[in-house]
This record gives sequence, structure tokens and C-alpha cells, in this order.
Amino acid sequence: MEIATTAPIARAKEGHLPTLIASFLHFDLCFMLWVLLGALGVFISQDLGLSPAQKGLMVAIPTLSGSLLRIPLGLLSDTYGGKRVGIIMLLVLFVPLGAGWMFGTSLPQLLAIGLLLGTAGASFSVALPLASRWYPAGRQGLVMGIAAAGNSGTVLANLFAPRIAPYTGWHGVLGLAMIPLALVLVAFALMAKDKPDGGRGLPLRTYLESLRSSDMWWFCLLYSVTFGGYVGLGTFLPTFFHDQYGVDAVQAGLYTALISFVGSGLRPVGGYVADRVGGVRLLTVLLVGIAAAYLAASSLPPLALMVGLLVVGVGCLGMGNGSVFQLVPQRFQAQIGVATGVVGAVGGVGGFMLPNLLGIAKQQGGSFGPAFVVLAVIAVAALVLLRVLVARSAGWRSAWQG
Repeated sequence: MEIATTAPIARAKEGHLPTLIASFLHFDLCFMLWVLLGALGVFISQDLGLSPAQKGLMVAIPTLSGSLLRIPLGLLSDTYGGKRVGIIMLLVLFVPLGAGWMFGTSLPQLLAIGLLLGTAGASFSVALPLASRWYPAGRQGLVMGIAAAGNSGTVLANLFAPRIAPYTGWHGVLGLAMIPLALVLVAFALMAKDKPDGGRGLPLRTYLESLRSSDMWWFCLLYSVTFGGYVGLGTFLPTFFHDQYGVDAVQAGLYTALISFVGSGLRPVGGYVADRVGGVRLLTVLLVGIAAAYLAASSLPPLALMVGLLVVGVGCLGMGNGSVFQLVPQRFQAQIGVATGVVGAVGGVGGFMLPNLLGIAKQQGGSFGPAFVVLAVIAVAALVLLRVLVARSAGWRSAWQG
């Protein structure tokens, strides 16, 4: 059953609010599940006796599998429709949640559960294109920002999971997560609607050709810095605050929720501003802010100052996410599902690397500081590359700067 729209199909370009809301709910719920192991990281690490490097791997493994699934699910979304693929995704997620509820007594079992739970991360290449297809180019920044603000699921996971776990155990939190999953499944099935002329059924070679575009890979690089930073920090910060500053799991979750809330809330703002000033201009400013925040964080200042630095840094990362995805639908409108999948996949791989970098730095050198220096250098490198590309290519100046 679908909620009917009063506008005729001929006016579909004006948008479809129920689908936009459904896309947001799908992405929000999936993002919450995607980072759930990170939100429970302190409890799981204590239960299983994990080393710093193992902690980084444990919270990052869903990010890796979710990233790898974004490309094939983006293709399936373009071919069979985002609604159908989105429903199947939600049904699949009952499997790892149920397994985590009943099992997960060793690191190998937990990694296997994390790989399956990573399916949630592929919502990005299903829910966002589903909403995007209904709206014209001039509204893509705001629309994609609203749908993608579902990354606020990080906030929900970090607010509630650490508070529930002392009463139910971390296994019980995974079991209880099936309740909101069921509710969103029903809402999505009722509200979501594929655009009738959404461009389904294109041949595979059309998607493969999009991979040959150098623009695709520049999008990937930029998004690996912005989204990779956002999701990577979102999964590892509870562990970071606990290990570095000795705060308890609930307090660590509150700090992470605050920081993630700022990042997710500023994502649509980034898209909105990019619609008006241009993606390159905005990204230039944001990359400077990201690099500065990472560099300052490398000194591992007192807790209050560190929280403030991360609020600023993750806020810039969130706006950067919105800015990049203001541009993707304009450049790859006919292959939006695959373009979103490719760019999101590489960005997600960045999110896999960040917790591992922090965990390895702590285990090998005894400090998280050097990892933040490396992250600052990466942000500066992305900034330099962006400016070089703008200087060399008239196409980038006209299409990206607005």
C-alpha cells in the first residue's frame, strides 16, 4: 500500500513529500544500526577483553561491509526501484540483530555479526536516490541534505544504547533494536513511492561508463574525507573518550551524541549553502576547518576543549557531506543510484580506516595524537587537490562553483 499524492504524475518534478520522509526514516534507522556496535563499544570491549587495535576493527567492520554493498545495491535500486530494494534491506537486518541478541560471545562471532549488520550502511545508495529522483536540480542540495540527515541515527544510537545496556546487557540492546526496525519497515512500505519515470532499467554498460569519469573519483576522494571522518569518528568516539579521558560509557555516549548531532544537523545546511555559493567555495572553507580541528585535537587537550574541537570539526565534516552531495545528482543524474553508491562506498572505506588508524596508533605508540596528525595531513592534501583541479579545469569552475 502507498500513500497517494494529489499531484498528477506530470507534476512529479515538484517532489513527493511522503517519499522524502520515508527516505529519511530508512536512512536514519539504518544509520543507527550501522553504528550500533560503536555505541556499545565500551561494553563489548570490556566483555570480550579487546585490545585497542581490536576495538578499532570491531567498530569499523560494519562500515567496511556497508560500504562495499553500496555499489551493488545502488545498481539494484536503479534497476528494480528503491522502494523494493529498501524493503528487502530492512528485512535482512533482522538476521544480524537476532544473531547478536542470541550469540556474539567471541570476537570472530562479533565480526561476522558486524559484517551482516553493515548491510544497513548501504541504505545510503537506496534511500537517497529514491528521494532525489522526485526533485529538480535546483533543490537537490536541500533535498539530499534532508534525506541524508538520517545520519542523525548516530545520535540515537549513542544516546540510548549506553543507557539501556547496563539493564539488558549489550546483547539485549541488539534484540530491542528490532522494534524500531519493524516500525520503520511498516512506515517505509506505506509511504515510499518510486518515481514513475525514474530511469530504471538502464544497461549495465551505462553504469560502468560512469566509473570512467574522473569527476566520479574526485567526488570519492572528497567524500572519503568528509563522510569517512564523520562515520569513523561516530563509531570510535565512545571508545576514545573512555580510553583517553576515563569517562564512563553513558557519558562517552552523550559526548558522541552531541558531536554527531551537530554534524548531522549541519549536513542539510551544507547542501543549502552549496546550492547558493557553489560546492568548491564551500568545500575549500570546510577543509581548512577540518584540518585545523584535527591538528588541534592531536595535542589531546583537556576533555572540555577536546569536545569543543570535535564539535567544530565534525560540524565541518557534516556540512562537507551536504556540499558534496549537492553536486553528485547534477553530474550523474541518470545514474544517480550507482554514482551515490560509488561515492558513498569510497567515503565509507574512509570511515573504516579512521577507527583502525586511531586504534593502531594507541596500541603501537600509546597515544591517539599521531593519528589525528595524519588525519589533518589528509584533509590538507584534499584541499590542495581540490584547488589544483579547479585551477586546471574550466569544467570544474563552471559546474561546481555555482
